[in-house]
Amino acid sequence: MTPNSLEEVPDSRKIQESKKTKELRQPHESHEASESQEPLEFQEPFGPQESQEPQDGLDSLLTDRQLEVLILRQQGLSQAEVAERFGTTRSNISILERRAHDNIERAKRTLQQWMMIRAPISLKIREGTDVFDLPKMIFEAADKKSLQLPTTSLDIIVQLRRKAPQLFRRRAVMKDVEIFITEEGEILIQDGPQP
Repeated sequence: MTPNSLEEVPDSRKIQESKKTKELRQPHESHEASESQEPLEFQEPFGPQESQEPQDGLDSLLTDRQLEVLILRQQGLSQAEVAERFGTTRSNISILERRAHDNIERAKRTLQQWMMIRAPISLKIREGTDVFDLPKMIFEAADKKSLQLPTTSLDIIVQLRRKAPQLFRRRAVMKDVEIFITEEGEILIQDGPQP
C-alpha cells in the first residue's frame, strides 16, 4: 500500500511488525545501508477491522484517527509532534489532516446542497441584474409562498456580498446564478455546477 492511499495511521506495534515483514521480504543488505534509510512507511493493507469508518459507532465522515489528529492540531501541536505521539511520520499525519479537511469540505457542500433542496425560495438571477433589486425579488418570492423572512433588505445585500463577492462588480451581478433562501432567511448561492 502506498502512503497516498492511507486513511489511518497504525500504532507503533504495527509499524514494528511492518518493518519485520519488509526485512524478511528484502534481500539482505549491509547493516550500514539499512540504518541510513528513511523510516518505513506502511507496508501491509489495513484489515477489515481497521476500515475507514469510525470505530466508536459515531456516524461521521472523519475516521477516529483523523479526528484525533485534528484535535491535537487544534490544541497547537505540530504535525511532527503528532507524528511522534502516534509513532509514524509527519508525512502520514499531513495526509490524514489533508483528508480530514477534504472530508469536512465535502460535508459542508453536501449540507449546502441539502439546504438548497429544502429551501422554499429559489430564484434564477440573470447577469447584469442590479444587486439592489435582489431584496425586492426575494421578498416578492417569499410573499408568493406566504413566508415571512426574518431579514431586511440590507441583510440580504450583506449576505450576498459576503458569500459570493466574486459575483458582483459594483452593483451588477457578473453572471447567471441561482439563489436559494431558507425559511430562516439564509441565502445560498449556486453559481455553477456543483461537484
